[in-house]
Amino acid sequence: MADIHHPAEQPARLSITQTITDGIRVLALAGELDADNAGALRQALRVEEDSAPLTVLDLSAVTFMDSSAISVLAAAHRDADAAGGWMRMAALSQPVRRVVEIVGLDTIITCCPTLAQALKP
Repeated sequence: MADIHHPAEQPARLSITQTITDGIRVLALAGELDADNAGALRQALRVEEDSAPLTVLDLSAVTFMDSSAISVLAAAHRDADAAGGWMRMAALSQPVRRVVEIVGLDTIITCCPTLAQALKP
């Protein structure tokens, strides 16, 4: 009898693409936000000294978010606020929106239905 080997399913990698739109940093995230990539997310959200960071996170392609990502986002929001800037989340997928609402992150970070709305002053 032959052994059947199933390759271990690879977790969805996190992709982060940064652009600047009207002076606002837009981070388009895709994949899963979890403990495995919380460090990469933290690094991407880092606030540069001597700047008032304006950041929009496009979460339309994020399929999963765990508590480690929630912690990173809350800390990044706090850091942006302390630096005189802001952070918004846009186009949350339904699974991500549910987690964000359950933990109350939407009461701390502004959530917009679309990227265009998040970019408005």
